Amino acid sequence: MLELRTIPNNQAVFVTLSDMPLHRAAIVDSVEDRLPNDTIARRLRELGFVAGEEVTVLATGPVGREPLLVQVGYTRFALRRSEAARVQVRHAGGSA
Repeated sequence: MLELRTIPNNQAVFVTLSDMPLHRAAIVDSVEDRLPNDTIARRLRELGFVAGEEVTVLATGPVGREPLLVQVGYTRFALRRSEAARVQVRHAGGSA
């Protein structure tokens, strides 16, 4: 089930990138670091998953809906669902 987190000060609704519906634009809020010097989180940021960037899930794989085909800017990446779950996003039409 999709779990939404509401931020009281601006009422923006945040979800993980792995929970975004197909073809719906979102804005990256943050990337979760699960460990000190988290190499996966660092690599996601290096690839362009940084606050303020627009991101869209374009497709999912046939088995277990993995990998996810994700577009950030003009670049497309295949991400595991566990990697996409580290990226917090808000719907592009929401409050900034």
